[in-house]
Amino acid sequence: MTQFATTLIESLAIGRSFVLPDLEQFVNDNYRCIRLHDAMQLELDSGEAFLFDYGVVVFWGVTENTKQSLLTKIQTFVLDSKIIPDFEQYAFDSHTDTIKMHADKISFANEDSMERLAVSHALAQSVKLAEFERLAQEVIQAHAHIPVSLAKTGKVAMSRKAIAKSRGVLFGARGDILLNYSLLDTPEFFWDYPELEPLYTMVSRYLDVVARINVLNKKLESIHELLDMLANEQNHKHSSTLEWIIIILIALEIVLFLH
Repeated sequence: MTQFATTLIESLAIGRSFVLPDLEQFVNDNYRCIRLHDAMQLELDSGEAFLFDYGVVVFWGVTENTKQSLLTKIQTFVLDSKIIPDFEQYAFDSHTDTIKMHADKISFANEDSMERLAVSHALAQSVKLAEFERLAQEVIQAHAHIPVSLAKTGKVAMSRKAIAKSRGVLFGARGDILLNYSLLDTPEFFWDYPELEPLYTMVSRYLDVVARINVLNKKLESIHELLDMLANEQNHKHSSTLEWIIIILIALEIVLFLH
């Protein structure tokens, strides 16, 4: 039976994803590991960890030293690793008669590792969603001057090159989120273990995952609108440039004709 050194659960989004199957080979060689769909369960010196393919690690009852040791060892298998991971922390109690989540504490009726994995799926999605939320908000704030400029002057005071760069950043952020959006769906794990889905659903509801996804969709719509604004402004500037070139050519033609 897994021995827990603490009653803390820590979720960390440490990168875009893990480099597979290299990571899987490493953990199989160095830990007692079980693969369950898109997650790997690792038994540690204290507690356990669930590694999700999309760059999230969920620790259960693990000491700080053990946690940092694992993170250091798997760092080389992280794609686009973060200097400061997105992080969420909760508490758990596995000696209760009921299953519930209240005040950031999860209570279990027994010590079933599969139940911990079901909960971990919801926690991993929540911290990954937090990463998407932060990315969308940072991009929107960085370009907040664009709609303000349009409202005041009717145009964007940016060069075509600057507009193209901003469009690239906006498009990249939106694409980054949409390409990984399926991570927020109900995991395939529950096709095989439907009896555990109510536990996943309970935690997901507590964490307001659906409501947060709806807010994220609104932010993505804002990014899409900014893309449209920049595209229209770029087209307008290009058209204006062509018009001036035509006017200058006509003027030159007239001058040459008069001479």
